[in-house]
Amino acid sequence: MARIQISHLTFAYDGSPDLIFDDASFQIDTDWKLGFVGRNGRGKTTLLRILTGELDGRGAVSAPVAFDYFPFPVSDPALSPIEIAADMDEEGQVWRFMKEIACLDVADDALTRSFGTLSGGEQAKVLLAALFAREHHFLLIDEPTNHLDLEGRRVLSRYLNGKKGFILVSHDRAFLDGCVDHILSINRATIDVQKGNYSSWEENKRRQDQYELNENERLKGDIASLRSAARQARTWADKVESTKIGIKPGGREKSMDARAFIGEKSRRMQQRRKNIEHRIDQEIEEKEKLLKDVEKNDELKIFPQRHPADRLVTCRDVAIAYDGRTILDGLTFEIRNGDVIALTGKNGSGKSSVIRLITGELAPARGEIRLASGLILSIVPQQAELSGSLKDFIRDSGADETLFKTILRKLDFKREQFDKDMASFSAGQKKKALIARSLCQKAHLYLWDEPLNYVDVLSRVQIERLITQFRPTMMLVEHDQAFIDHISARIIAISSENMQKS
Repeated sequence: MARIQISHLTFAYDGSPDLIFDDASFQIDTDWKLGFVGRNGRGKTTLLRILTGELDGRGAVSAPVAFDYFPFPVSDPALSPIEIAADMDEEGQVWRFMKEIACLDVADDALTRSFGTLSGGEQAKVLLAALFAREHHFLLIDEPTNHLDLEGRRVLSRYLNGKKGFILVSHDRAFLDGCVDHILSINRATIDVQKGNYSSWEENKRRQDQYELNENERLKGDIASLRSAARQARTWADKVESTKIGIKPGGREKSMDARAFIGEKSRRMQQRRKNIEHRIDQEIEEKEKLLKDVEKNDELKIFPQRHPADRLVTCRDVAIAYDGRTILDGLTFEIRNGDVIALTGKNGSGKSSVIRLITGELAPARGEIRLASGLILSIVPQQAELSGSLKDFIRDSGADETLFKTILRKLDFKREQFDKDMASFSAGQKKKALIARSLCQKAHLYLWDEPLNYVDVLSRVQIERLITQFRPTMMLVEHDQAFIDHISARIIAISSENMQKS
């Protein structure tokens, strides 16, 4: 067992006054299965790129292993997975790749097809198998689940659980729990390493936050008492000072001895006041240090409208086809006021097509779909190219700027981000902008297509609480099992052969 040591790491992007890392130091073992968590924009991907040498920060990185980064670009998408693996294997022993890929539930015919024709999930599995086939390398795995369905995530989690020597960036709690034995977290002001899976880290974080909040309340009480004492001491000191030179009762001036006595008394009172004020300053400084890592998890709000009709969407025996090929048949369901529905199923089964069917982007090949008259929809698309100013994006969305930015602040956007080109936003920040737009809209039905892709865990918890509290009528496509369970969604499981409801 060897150790990777990061010492006094400081880094900021060129032209930015904001430090991503400020004198950060920590160490990890090369045989750990390390989950890497933190809010979007905190520097997870940046740290991985520093480890690979792609970015250069001040400080030192000492590592006895070579780093490999996932996902890596494939030079020629026309190559087959086997050809890609052969090019990466210096010793020409492709059997290692075949051994790895056999554990990842990839169809045999996919190994001889061109890489560009594979689904996103198949591509992710191929790249991971190719990397794990290399010996004596430490893997830096950056969000591998974004193109995987629920079953694909379970397969990959089991696979990674049998490995060691990697850092895994993921926001899927169930996925992390299944395959990591340590958690590396980027907090508000520190970087922390703990033994255990995500659930144990989350519980430890909850207890630590509660302890710090309790201490904060205690300190607030102490500071209030000190401020009261300081005011009293100031009043006494000023009163003594005002009597230092004056007239005794009877009209005679005070003697020099009397004035000296009162002067000394005044000096002591003033010193006592300064001591109390100094203690207050120290207490305030202690409080600020104590709360440095308490994460804000402010409650979000949504403004759903209730449609006068109970049945908002009716779908009867619908078939969906592309280029004459039927991908889904016998689609039958209803969406009623107050329903929260999660569409689940394998990649390519037609989940996003169901959303497009409701929005009118896609016409059924057969069957009938009816929407209630005057139905207002709010949509979070699976993908969207965002660029330009946030102010223009908000204006074009017809949203209230103050409300929009308040939502982003609650989702841990820094104010400095508001003035940047949206093209520079991280993938998670772009998705949060799309969610914020939807939350600003007063709609009857919210249609969210994989809204959590790239969104950090703490923001997922905020969104869970939002849906649980307000219960907007909603249909979403999502593969985060913990999220689906927590919002108590009604499941519609879709497959290309049939459709099942639960």
